[in-house]
Amino acid sequence: MAFTLKSYLPRSVYGRAALILILPVVFVQVVVSVIFIQRHFDGVTRQLSRGAGIEVGLLVSQIDSAADLPQAQARAAALAAGLRVDVTLPATQAPPSTDLRAFWDLSGREVGAILHEALPQVVAVDLAADPRNVQLWVQTRFGAMRVDMSRLRVSASNPHQLLVIMALASILMTAVAFVFLRNQLVPITRMAAAAEAFGRGQNLPYKPRGAVEVRAAGMAFLDMRARIERQIEQRTLMLSGVSHDLRGPLTRMKLGLSLMEETDETTALMDDVQEMQRLVEEFLAFARGDAQEEPSLVDPAYLLAEIMAKTQRGGQDVSLGDCSGQGQMRLRPQAVTRALDNLIGNALRYGTKARLSYHLTDRALRLVVEDNGPGIPAARREEALRPFARLDEARDPNHGGGVGLGLSIAADIARSHGGVLRLGQSADFGGLMAELVLAR
Repeated sequence: MAFTLKSYLPRSVYGRAALILILPVVFVQVVVSVIFIQRHFDGVTRQLSRGAGIEVGLLVSQIDSAADLPQAQARAAALAAGLRVDVTLPATQAPPSTDLRAFWDLSGREVGAILHEALPQVVAVDLAADPRNVQLWVQTRFGAMRVDMSRLRVSASNPHQLLVIMALASILMTAVAFVFLRNQLVPITRMAAAAEAFGRGQNLPYKPRGAVEVRAAGMAFLDMRARIERQIEQRTLMLSGVSHDLRGPLTRMKLGLSLMEETDETTALMDDVQEMQRLVEEFLAFARGDAQEEPSLVDPAYLLAEIMAKTQRGGQDVSLGDCSGQGQMRLRPQAVTRALDNLIGNALRYGTKARLSYHLTDRALRLVVEDNGPGIPAARREEALRPFARLDEARDPNHGGGVGLGLSIAADIARSHGGVLRLGQSADFGGLMAELVLAR
């Protein structure tokens, strides 16, 4: 039961706060209306109905004491003028068999009950024929008599006006409360937007506003963002510095080997130097990341077309798979290209062919790279996403593999776009399936 009720409750802070405001107002409206109507209006109705019953009783006693019908009619006319009622004696139409009232006329039940109690001669009370008047049939010595009087004589005035005023006042106060509530929730929404943008690698301007607690949370967010930016900057500077310092000795070694006589040993050393230079380039790519590139609107189809053209010029066996969705999205094209290059490079390093496909939806872009290589066991896929991770022999850098940064760079680029890199098994090729999901 609790789960069912919870599923119908609003999920946002604004919706829940609105519910907290509306529920008390509605509850107070219902309670006040019920108590006021039942205690006040019903009490006034009973008192007025008893007074009207006494007046009609006086009229009946004067008619019953008359000698004949003309005298009874004369007395009824004289008293009716003073009591401000209309009297028809005898009645021109038969009285109804029972009291009549509209189903929504709650006070009419009290009117009929009190008139029957105050005057036993009452035959029927009709409140439905004319909502503004009461038609009362009374048995007299000279037959049935119909008495028409204003409804205001027997019941309190309609409480609808009071209810409308209460409803309008409640709506006005609720609207004012919504304005104040919005002023308190807007800073939270802006902080959430700034945090979401920072998770995608964007730095939106944000200034803490609102209540003291909200300001404290905003200041904590700004401090956290500053610390993370300093940490990223320090990591980038450190790795860039180390990689840059290694380039000098590698260049001198490469130059020295080129001046030496070409032998099997010098060729092997030259291959080692080139491998070390490639590793240094991967270190630089990992350290650089995509923080220096500004996001821009890019058509994923155009981006994939450029990547496919580059792979075809290189003679690589890469095919284009299923592609769905049209439109543009904001991303860092160079970073996404670098991530796909790493994924395609891994696919061709451990397999003989690869396939690239994409699926663009309203919420995300899914870029999928599949190969026919040995794949990665499910238990070790999380480990494969770590920097410098080395798996089994099939994925060992000493057997044609890399330094272990390709998947890590792709995962880091996905996280900077508010997405994730997922690894699985290709259903068509049987090898690794790398799915790069970027939030839209």
